[in-house]
Amino acid sequence: MTVCMAPCPIVFDLDGTLIDSAPDIHACVNAVLRQHDHPALTLQQVRSFIGGGVDILWQKIIHALGLPADSQRDLVASFMARYHAATALTRLFPGVTDALGVLADRGHPLGICTNKPLVPTRAILDHFGIASVFSCIVGGDSLPEKKPDPAPLRLAFEQLGADPRSPQGLYVGDSEFDASCAAAVPVPFLIYSRGYRQTPLEKLTWQAQFDDFTALPDLVEAGAPA
Repeated sequence: MTVCMAPCPIVFDLDGTLIDSAPDIHACVNAVLRQHDHPALTLQQVRSFIGGGVDILWQKIIHALGLPADSQRDLVASFMARYHAATALTRLFPGVTDALGVLADRGHPLGICTNKPLVPTRAILDHFGIASVFSCIVGGDSLPEKKPDPAPLRLAFEQLGADPRSPQGLYVGDSEFDASCAAAVPVPFLIYSRGYRQTPLEKLTWQAQFDDFTALPDLVEAGAPA
């Protein structure tokens, strides 16, 4: 790890990294399942399906419940009608606001790269009053590709002023999708260990891991590219 000599761009995942959105997603999923006369899922089941975007979420739900594959279009449409404004049960992880403030005060350009669609992404950032901290927001529908494809993360770094072919920045996330995406760019990856990942930490590639956002600013300064 090298000492950061100048503020580098930092891009964050959203669900499972900055916010615990699983309760809202779970509530929306079960409302849709009830509407279509399907059995409900537990919070843990839904939490384990989060990370790949809405289409993958519903592919996993359909597989878990043994539903017809051709039901996905109607289920996703019903889900999105609720998901666009689902904020009531979502919470920021402890220390997120302060950590973002410290990094912004130190001059780091900050961005979001998430597989969550843009409309609910902007809604939740506005809900918590942190949208203005981020100079760019790349959502799951910003490009045809989604994480772990590196294209969305490269776009986020480009919008923060970095060279998308070789961005001298950091990515902060929580999941297998994030780890693979960072490696594909490539950029150093910092992993929040209390998020939604399903794989043991030792089986993922990361530069540093943390379970408390108060530790993040010092990790950034220790591990950011010079």
